[in-house]
Amino acid sequence: MQSAPFALPLTVALSLAATTVETSAQTTEAFYRGKQITMIIAGGVGGGYDLYARTFGRYLGRHIAGEPQIIPKNIPAAGGLAGANALFTNTDHDGLTIGALTSSSTLDPLFASPGARYDSLKLNWLGSIGKLQNVCVTWHTSAIKTVDDLRSREVLVGGSGATSDSGVMPRVLNALLGTRMKVITGYDAGAATEMAVERGEIEGVCGLGWSTFKAARPDWIRDRLINVILQMGMKKHRELPDVPMAQDYVADPVKKRVLELILLRQELGRPFAAPPDTPADRLAALRSGFEATLKDPQFLADAPKALMEINPLDASATTSLLNGAYANPRAIVEQAAALVAPADAK
Repeated sequence: MQSAPFALPLTVALSLAATTVETSAQTTEAFYRGKQITMIIAGGVGGGYDLYARTFGRYLGRHIAGEPQIIPKNIPAAGGLAGANALFTNTDHDGLTIGALTSSSTLDPLFASPGARYDSLKLNWLGSIGKLQNVCVTWHTSAIKTVDDLRSREVLVGGSGATSDSGVMPRVLNALLGTRMKVITGYDAGAATEMAVERGEIEGVCGLGWSTFKAARPDWIRDRLINVILQMGMKKHRELPDVPMAQDYVADPVKKRVLELILLRQELGRPFAAPPDTPADRLAALRSGFEATLKDPQFLADAPKALMEINPLDASATTSLLNGAYANPRAIVEQAAALVAPADAK
């Protein structure tokens, strides 16, 4: 009987807690209802990042509380850095902006890449919708068809910028594998590089994702218009069992670790993030909507029709990979940075 007086306060406390949770949920839903979320796409119109982000965005809004409309906005300059910078510094951190970023942008601050004015560990990662497997390809008429051929003479390849994967990977492979690729930069980050290959301005491209080719240039694969010379990732792509891995040509253990740190970006693939200081309840709604979209039966049925590979990471896995990468010994990071963001590119 003596415990009876304590029953009322406990009941009241539980009721208030439930009310607080309910009110918070209602507030988040009410905030997003009728709103628009700007989705910064750090890639050019018509490219692989653009196709993936826009397709995903058509479903994402349905799964965020309040069902806001997703509005794509391409900011493709500087190999993805411009989009990441804009997300970090030029947006209101109110939950109404997210970024579909490039894989390279995840580690650019670690490598002190030119123009990286953001902190990857302070971004609020939502997850990734797919991994990447970068490849080196040449046009079918080119005499360059093997890694030994890439070592035999100078080969012109296209890139959208010095810090983009198509600019970085040739430099990395030249240093670690002895290839002789010369990058012609300045092409738009969308379809311009591929068009330059078709016109014969350059012999190929090294550092675009296999899934990008499948989504943006399926005819190249179907009609065997390209020689796929090398693949770069943490393990072989199931569709490229006979294409050698870059690691196969690196015997030195330190150099291999440097290469694997650089290639870790491929695991992070097609990441999405919200700005720092996004309100916790809205960030939770964004993450919940992100994960729900990746389980949406209609999205999963439509993605293969657009030749999209869905191999997702959630927010926790994405953050864990990044924390591990940024914890690498300074000597390994410095060697990787010297290849990814050399002093003469700064």
